[in-house]
Amino acid sequence: MPSQPTHEALRAEILRAVHERGIGKTVCPSEVARTLAGPDEKVWRLLMQPIRRAAVSLVEEGRVVIKRKGRPVAPADLKGIYRLSLPGEP
Repeated sequence: MPSQPTHEALRAEILRAVHERGIGKTVCPSEVARTLAGPDEKVWRLLMQPIRRAAVSLVEEGRVVIKRKGRPVAPADLKGIYRLSLPGEP
């Protein structure tokens, strides 16, 4: 099994994914995990909590937005399924 990506590698992949998708579109964190770890669910699922931590750090810097049910949500209020997007609306 490949080694776990660093926090910086996770942040970089999140930013790459949201920029590629563009303003007004969202990215599922599992897409980021699968890009880094491949299609084996047992492997990419191990990245979900580290990706959440990386996403929260990017939110705190104002570089991404965490959305739940299409609405921005504060990291402290984050529960369950979420998506990531660039700040700003189309």
